[in-house]
Amino acid sequence: MTTLPKGVTVRRDAGLYGYERALRRVGMTHVAGVDEAGRGACAGPLVAGAVILPDGKAGQVPGLADSKLLTAKARERCYDQVVRRALAWSVVVVEPAECDRLGMHVANIEALRRALARLAVRPSYVLTDGFPVDGLEVPGLAMWKGDKMTACIAAASVVAKVTRDRMMLAEHERWPAYDFDVHKGYCTDLHQAALDEHGPCPIHRYRFVNVRRAAGLPELPETLTLEEVPS
Repeated sequence: MTTLPKGVTVRRDAGLYGYERALRRVGMTHVAGVDEAGRGACAGPLVAGAVILPDGKAGQVPGLADSKLLTAKARERCYDQVVRRALAWSVVVVEPAECDRLGMHVANIEALRRALARLAVRPSYVLTDGFPVDGLEVPGLAMWKGDKMTACIAAASVVAKVTRDRMMLAEHERWPAYDFDVHKGYCTDLHQAALDEHGPCPIHRYRFVNVRRAAGLPELPETLTLEEVPS
């Protein structure tokens, strides 16, 4: 579905919880939001989170916003509140080698689908940030900048981002030369300098042209061979 159900209207000033309230009014009791973190990074996993918040005050998370707009400490506080208040939440990790085999768009959709499938409560309706997710057997809506517009997507973005950041801090302990604690695997000048000096490590994604260049590999082919994907 690419439009809201018949009879659902949402005022522009309805706030972060407006879409969930409007959907519940037409019987969509369990509204799930799903989002990912790490799609644009050239190292580390892709992480997807899915969240169903309860109705009323119990589902109103203090300080909740798009994870990209929050400080690291604020995200951690929101994460604790989300997992405590949620009717259901899940998180899925797609490792770098699988991202390489699938390609980032396919990996992204697959991660969102897996996160929704792992929810302990079956959604009545699904809100996704940017990308529609097919094959869910429940209606849904893909929303442009959904993590800024709806609480359940914002909550999912926090779950995904905090989970991934924690993983990248652990990867920094394994591979300190790359400063993963600073840039979390995204393509910054600091990261590129480390790539140029040391070459890729096992958590780099070989579909990224800068990683391939640092590894001395040719231009990206249509598909990667297993020999080109580090174990």
